[in-house]
Amino acid sequence: MPVNNSELPDQSPAVPPRWGELLGPEHRGAAVVLAAGVLVGAVNIYLASSMLPTAVGELGGESFYAWNMTLYLVAMVIATMLVSRCLARWGSAGAYLIGFALFLVGSLACAASPTMPVLLVGRCLQGLGAGLLSGLGFAAIRSALPRRLWTRGNALMSAMYGVGNFAGPALGGLFAQFGSWRLAFVLMAGVAAGCGVAVPRVLPRGERGGAVAPVPVVSMTLAMAATAAVSVAGILPGTMARAAGIAVALLLAAGFLAHERRGARRVFPAATYRAGSALKWVYLTLGLLSFGVAVESFVPLFGQRLAGLPPLAAGFFGAAVSLGWSLTQVGSSSAVREHTVRRLRTTGPVLLALGFLVQGLLQRENASIGWAIIWIPVLCLAGSGIGLAYPHLSVAAMASAADPEEGRQAAAAIATVTTMSTAFGTAVAGVLAGLGGGSMLGSARWLLFGFAVLCALGIVTARAADRQVPC
Repeated sequence: MPVNNSELPDQSPAVPPRWGELLGPEHRGAAVVLAAGVLVGAVNIYLASSMLPTAVGELGGESFYAWNMTLYLVAMVIATMLVSRCLARWGSAGAYLIGFALFLVGSLACAASPTMPVLLVGRCLQGLGAGLLSGLGFAAIRSALPRRLWTRGNALMSAMYGVGNFAGPALGGLFAQFGSWRLAFVLMAGVAAGCGVAVPRVLPRGERGGAVAPVPVVSMTLAMAATAAVSVAGILPGTMARAAGIAVALLLAAGFLAHERRGARRVFPAATYRAGSALKWVYLTLGLLSFGVAVESFVPLFGQRLAGLPPLAAGFFGAAVSLGWSLTQVGSSSAVREHTVRRLRTTGPVLLALGFLVQGLLQRENASIGWAIIWIPVLCLAGSGIGLAYPHLSVAAMASAADPEEGRQAAAAIATVTTMSTAFGTAVAGVLAGLGGGSMLGSARWLLFGFAVLCALGIVTARAADRQVPC
């Protein structure tokens, strides 16, 4: 298969990549579209969550409430697994047009929905579009940007997750406050339409493969079932029921990995399971970093119950992890020396775990506003760990294969890992919080200390990646 020259390694001397080059006239359009594709999906997760109570009040269907997020996440995971095949069949521009079209139609269906089941269908279509766009953002970098800008491009796109986590609840709350939840979905559809119009002008068509690899049906079914199980576990009543749901999800995930290892049709590239390859450790580290973001879901609750914060202020406290994540990537993506990059990949999990540990120690009943304000830099510190490591781990995955097709598959899997890890993290957070019983302080400490321990495993996986064959 012909190789796009932009996918070949850049042999120029190692110099810090400049933001001005990424956002300059030559690459600005592509960078904006790639980032926007990730952003619309990230914003939409929390945008819809903030508006759903208002929508349920109008449409009814409260019994379907929890399925709103579950179906969206499952659809996202399915779509991320089809990214490399979409690229092979339709190229970068064609695959992006399909992603934005799915998201646009899903958004309009949500805006016009007369009943809750119709809204859920719209959310499924949105999830398919968002998952495809998220995966394409990482995979299409290989053809849309030169090698020296991969780190900057990854930093820009992964920062969009943080921006989405911050902006989604704020926008959703604003539209819900004025009873305009349908208008919010129309706005998302308009953004998707604008990006779709720009795609043919700013993105390369990309090389198409002569033959599209068969769809890994068994792997996708197991991954979909694991994601659904963990999503349902997050909303089950009772700690034991949640723990059982997570156990089922872990068994399904183990089945997924066992099938992938010996199967001919895979979601992850073959290098993931090759002895001596660093790729599996890179994915595990990315997963543990993404897992930690789930803490944000509970920070507003702790802020309101332990410090008496008003809902709006507590919501912004919850976005502090994403703020630290997004801001840190600006500086982190400038690193080019191998020694520095390796150190950043290991330091990231350290800061994430340390931030959660300190935050757990700072929790107390009837905390004063001044004491609660100290939480903000601590949560930003935790988020900065993600920002330090995520872009360099993403590039390590993208550069793990010389073959362009396998490289695109490795890049697209970043979004799969991120989405599944976030879903698992949310369910585990619910179980840990439930261990506090009737004590909100106990719940906060169980969750934060538990996540500190789990995220610290990323230190081990990051070091294991460094000891293996370089990515």
